[in-house]
Amino acid sequence: MVDAFITQTLHLVFAAIWAGSVVYVAFVVLPLARDGAFNTTAPLETISSKLTTISRVSALVLLLTGAHLAEARYTADSLFGTINGQLVLVMVALWLALAALVEIGSKRFEAGLNGKKLREPAADALGLYRIAAVVAIALLVVAGAITSNVAAVL
Repeated sequence: MVDAFITQTLHLVFAAIWAGSVVYVAFVVLPLARDGAFNTTAPLETISSKLTTISRVSALVLLLTGAHLAEARYTADSLFGTINGQLVLVMVALWLALAALVEIGSKRFEAGLNGKKLREPAADALGLYRIAAVVAIALLVVAGAITSNVAAVL
């Protein structure tokens, strides 16, 4: 019981940190950079680096805790044959998409910053980060559906 509580709590906390970080960068940092609010690349390089670290650590924690939770709660049949199991599979797909979008967006952003440009790299990466933000929010919605056992309501 305590093991499940700790695992699920870690899973949800890291998902929230990851999602919140991506949403913040997508809707606050990059628009400010695109609009010329920064006069040096240094803070943007730091933010991008920190987001990449948060993304990688969160992805790893979510992989480990998610695998543990799935192993304890689902069989192969229930993973594919129940609503909650199918939501877990949707969550895995969203997790992969979010990790890929953040990695690609960070590389695109950092490549432009290395050229000592500010506005152009922010504008180039903004679309990817906004898609990543939508994926991150979708992940939290799916987590809420699983956690609240939406299958029992349907």
